[in-house]
Amino acid sequence: MQYKKAALLLMLLAVLLALTQRYSYSRTKDHLQKMYACWKDHLEEPHLSTWFDPKKRPDVIATTGWLAPVLWEGTYNREVLEQYYQRLNVTIGLAVFATGNFTKEPLRRFIKSADEYFMAGYSVIFYILADSTYNLPYFELGPLRTLKTWRLFEEEMCQDCNLRNMINMHSKIIHYIQYEVNFLFMMAVNQTFKNNFGVETLGKSVAQLHAWWYFKKPRDFPYERRTKAAAFIPFEEGDFYYHRAIVGGTPLDVLNLIEQYIKGIKEDSTNKLVSTFESHLNKYFFINKPARVLSPEYNWDPRFKTPPEIKHIKIAWKP
Repeated sequence: MQYKKAALLLMLLAVLLALTQRYSYSRTKDHLQKMYACWKDHLEEPHLSTWFDPKKRPDVIATTGWLAPVLWEGTYNREVLEQYYQRLNVTIGLAVFATGNFTKEPLRRFIKSADEYFMAGYSVIFYILADSTYNLPYFELGPLRTLKTWRLFEEEMCQDCNLRNMINMHSKIIHYIQYEVNFLFMMAVNQTFKNNFGVETLGKSVAQLHAWWYFKKPRDFPYERRTKAAAFIPFEEGDFYYHRAIVGGTPLDVLNLIEQYIKGIKEDSTNKLVSTFESHLNKYFFINKPARVLSPEYNWDPRFKTPPEIKHIKIAWKP
């Protein structure tokens, strides 16, 4: 009798293993097919000069010192890029953290506006990472939209919610997201889409200029100035000040950013130092220059008087 039970258990385990391998193979195969499609058409990717013209906005900084585009209204031709990305049939992920007081109305407002304006016409997966998945509002999404929710697991070492969020995000990218999307954005929930946020923003790595600090001198930027801190940037150095509200790129590039942030936190702990997530973010992009830089039009704070440089607000920040 014991032999029969053992044999039955072994058979059950074999079936479960086969199903797991089949699912893993199917998911990996689909991911490799997407990678091959992107690689196959890579040579056809439009040259920057075919869709981006910084001369159309002489009133602003439209090109970085490392020749990456700074996207302002009037500088880009989205239609040229549409032809390329529609052929690739890309899927874009948008991850947002719903914690504390941001689990209901702010989250509902964010997802509703993103459903309308974020990558319209493309397959999008919304990833919601929340303290609890039971109290989330109902979302009615349009075509080509999918929503996935995950509970944020607590980490004993985490006293900082940003660190906890990034550790959770790190795990999700490794086990799921990298196999599901071609590009990934992480965004703060306390903002609302106002206009189309399109494929001009897609790139290997994407950084958002801070609306307030864009109009200030680099020496005044609130970089981490303590020399022993992992996020330290000297006074005489630095390019821009980037906002934590929007970070994007390929899943593996976003993963690298998270890993460098976690590494910096661990280094600081040995020196009994604590730096903000935004400080680590700015140090990362100071070393690893972003391929796309989003102007303050992509994340504008309505509390500020709108200067003439801001022509077309894509997202409104709600602190």
